[in-house]
Amino acid sequence: MLKILAAVAALVLPTVALAQTPEPVEVMIVGAYHMGNPGQDLHNARIDSVTTPEKQAELEAVAEGLARFRPTAVAVERIAGDQSTLLDQRYPGFTPADLLTNPDERVQLGYRLAHRLGLERVYAIDEQDREGQPSYFPFEDVQNWAAANGGGERLGAMHGEVAAMLAELERRQATDSVAQLLTRINAPERVRRDQGFYARLMSFGAGDDQPGAVLNARWYARNAQIFARLLQVARPGDRIVVIYGSGHNYWLRQMVETTPGFRLVEPAGYLPTD
Repeated sequence: MLKILAAVAALVLPTVALAQTPEPVEVMIVGAYHMGNPGQDLHNARIDSVTTPEKQAELEAVAEGLARFRPTAVAVERIAGDQSTLLDQRYPGFTPADLLTNPDERVQLGYRLAHRLGLERVYAIDEQDREGQPSYFPFEDVQNWAAANGGGERLGAMHGEVAAMLAELERRQATDSVAQLLTRINAPERVRRDQGFYARLMSFGAGDDQPGAVLNARWYARNAQIFARLLQVARPGDRIVVIYGSGHNYWLRQMVETTPGFRLVEPAGYLPTD
């Protein structure tokens, strides 16, 4: 009799354990270009106005496509006023009229999508430099090391590669839709290639003086802080769309893919193709 009970338990217990496993959190990272031309990055592209009727129609198509993912929450690149809830303090004041005057991608993509779906959970999960703490992107230290150690030409060539990539983005605005631009930016092979810029910066340094490695460590730290906030707000079974500058794409995707209970969803399957 005991053997029979043990056999039944062996069959039943795994089923019970599986039933108690929380639903995975599905996360779609949508790396975006800065549509409002804030000029705050190391390299900045000149972006055509997205408040024109043509671009607004393209953005509506993007929102319609992303809505098929059935998001339960949206997260954007903003510092939350209340770090206990991480709710975006600006979203409650959003109206569709803002889409015609505010080109910011957080509004054009994040708020537009949330409003379309009637979502209240719009989170601000960003992390920025803090007074009295090291910069999250100490690029000046890399430049100084390169200038002092014969690496200026090599660093200049890397700048040229990024400038060429942004020039291509500027040109493609005339022929590609917003959806096509976003699809290109978020292609996995493009994400890996873009990360190569950061990785190659680790060659700027020697011995105990490693400014390129420190920059990569600090950049990772910022993205880890961002992802930690995403963990804070995620609920089992959530489907979260994260709208962020494309420079964050690599690490945020990697953190989703390697975190138990999380599943990465590619935006290409939901963005319109024309």
